[in-house]
Amino acid sequence: MKKITPDQKEEIAQKAYDSGHKAQLEKRCCSQTSLAGLFEALDISSPEIFKAATGLAGGGALFGDAGCGAYDGGLMILGMLKGRALDNFVTEETNRFKCFEAGRALHKKFIDEYGTVICRDIETKIMGRPFFLSDKDDYGKADELGAHAWVSPEVVGRACKWTVEVIFEQGLLDELNELREQQAKA
Repeated sequence: MKKITPDQKEEIAQKAYDSGHKAQLEKRCCSQTSLAGLFEALDISSPEIFKAATGLAGGGALFGDAGCGAYDGGLMILGMLKGRALDNFVTEETNRFKCFEAGRALHKKFIDEYGTVICRDIETKIMGRPFFLSDKDDYGKADELGAHAWVSPEVVGRACKWTVEVIFEQGLLDELNELREQQAKA
């Protein structure tokens, strides 16, 4: 498997944006579509993480009061690369601090663009108000304003692009290439 190199940052970031945007437009569930876009762009996968991300959509079970699902998907990818492993689940372990640092870099990109990482606050910034997506009427109102036609695909696309940028900017290419190699051998 050919390694990803630093000069591929823009190409892979654009592929992540395009893949995430398309997945959200076609499939919905921002937490999963951000993972799908990133899995495709980075040539990695994790069926267990993908499945586990379902409940993070719509700001957490469609309540909107938790983190944006696209943001959460990006954090999950960063955790795959630099998170604390179960077989090294000790207090002194330092990978989690590198993961936190990378997560803060993704957080900053959301704050710079939206002023928040909270789903309903992003909705308010873009569409003028939050939506309770588990309510059919409110879901319909969100759709009338373009929530699923352009708003969430754009947020997911950006989250995917930003996650790739963070991987490059935070020096996580070795971890990414190692994961890709391990998964190719499996």
